[in-house]
Amino acid sequence: MIKFVFGVFVGILLCFFFLYFGGGKTVKKVGENLVETGKKMGVMEETIRKEKDELWTGSKKKTLKEEKETPKKTQ
Repeated sequence: MIKFVFGVFVGILLCFFFLYFGGGKTVKKVGENLVETGKKMGVMEETIRKEKDELWTGSKKKTLKEEKETPKKTQ
């Protein structure tokens, strides 16, 4: 019973704070900021993906060159 009363009390406090700090306006502003952050993260992911691909292709070329350049030992 105590947990139930505590839960109701916390719910009322959360509702009060939601309305006190602007309600829907605050949620809208936070949502807009999250959209902007998501766009920035998308750009960063694309940049990282491109750099990773360039790194892998560069390292593959280096290893292929090194394999070709190593002299074969003859007996």
